[in-house]
Amino acid sequence: MISAGAGELFQLMRDGRPRTRAELVEETGLARTSVVNRLAALAAVGLVTPTGTAAASGGRPAARLVFEQTSRVCIGIDLGATHGSVGILDLAGEVLHEESRTLDIAEGPIQILTWALDTAERLLAAAGRQRHLLGVGVGVPGPVEHSTGRPIRPPIMPGWDGFDIPAFIRQRLDAPVLVDNDVNLLALGERATRWPGVSDLLFIKVATGIGAGIILGGQLQRGARGSAGDIGHVQVPGVADDRDLEALASTPAIAASLSRDGASVDTTDVIERIRTGDPMAVTAARDAGRIIGKVTAACVSILNPSVVVIGGQLGVNVQEIIAGVREVVYQTSIPLATQHLNIVPAEGGTTAGIRGAGLMVLNERLSATAVDELIADI
Repeated sequence: MISAGAGELFQLMRDGRPRTRAELVEETGLARTSVVNRLAALAAVGLVTPTGTAAASGGRPAARLVFEQTSRVCIGIDLGATHGSVGILDLAGEVLHEESRTLDIAEGPIQILTWALDTAERLLAAAGRQRHLLGVGVGVPGPVEHSTGRPIRPPIMPGWDGFDIPAFIRQRLDAPVLVDNDVNLLALGERATRWPGVSDLLFIKVATGIGAGIILGGQLQRGARGSAGDIGHVQVPGVADDRDLEALASTPAIAASLSRDGASVDTTDVIERIRTGDPMAVTAARDAGRIIGKVTAACVSILNPSVVVIGGQLGVNVQEIIAGVREVVYQTSIPLATQHLNIVPAEGGTTAGIRGAGLMVLNERLSATAVDELIADI
C-alpha cells in the first residue's frame, strides 16, 4: 500500500492527541479522501489506531484515531567512561525497560558492545519485542563521525578509533544503527525530560571528561563533522600553562589535585570528600566550577541558550561545581544573554542517555520521509 504524504500527516499525530478524520481534514486542508487513504496506510504499518469516538450532535459518533506508541520499540545504549546503560523505548521515547552496570570503556569495543547486545537481546526477549525493532541508538564518550557511526581518535577510548559500531551491532540486531557522542544524547534526553518547551539548551557533562551538547532552534547541532561541543579540549582563558579544560577541571584533574604523598584519589573519594565538607576538596571543586564557568561564559555569549544544564557524575553530585559556573557566567557574560538564563543541575537521571539515544533513532526513523519509505515497503 502506497499513500504519498502519509508521513507528513503522521507528524501531526505524533503529539499523541486523538483526532477524527474531519479534524484532520480541517487541520491539514487536505481532501477527505486523501486523509482517509493516508490514515489507512499509517494503520497498515501500525502507526495509528482507533481510540474511542468523538461526541456527536446528531447521527453516528465519529471515530478517533491516535498515534500507536507501542507497535514498535527502539533500543538506546548509553556508554560512558565508567558506566553502561541499555534500555528499550516505545515510539513516544518513554523508557520501558533498562539495565545498567559499571564498566571500563578501555576494555575495548568487542567486550563492551557484546555486553550491550547481550543485555539488549535479553530485554527484547523479556518484552516479547524481537520482531518489532525500529532501530538502535548508541552514545559513546568520545568524538563520533555521525554519518558513519565510527569514533574518531577518542581520547579516553583506547581501541575504539575507527571501529565500525553499526556493522558490529547489525551482526546481531537487524535494524538501522545510529551512533553519536554521549553528551549530545544527554542533551536530547534532558530536554525531553525536563525542558520540552525550550528551543535553545546547552548541556555540559562534567565527569571523566568534559563535553557539551548543543540544541539550538530545537535541533541538535553536530557541526560539519560531528565535533561540535568538544569543549574539553579548549584552552581556558587566563590560565598560565597550556592545559585544556579537561586537564584542569574534570574528575581525574580534581582527584590529582587532592592526592597527597602519592596516594591515589578516585572519583568516589572526590565526591565523598566534598560531601563531608573536606576544605581542600570543597575548594578544588569550587575552583573547577569557576574554570568550567570561563568556557561556559564564552559559549553563552556565542550561542545565547536559555538553559545551561550541568550533568555528569561530578556536575550532578557536587553543588560547588554549579555554584562556580554560575558565579563566573553571571559576572562575565553580557546582561542580555544572562537576563533570563537558567543554570541548573541535570534531572534526567540514569535514563537520560538511554532516552536521548532512543530519541535520536525516533527523530530519524519516524520522520516524514522515513515513514513514507516504511509504508512503501509493505
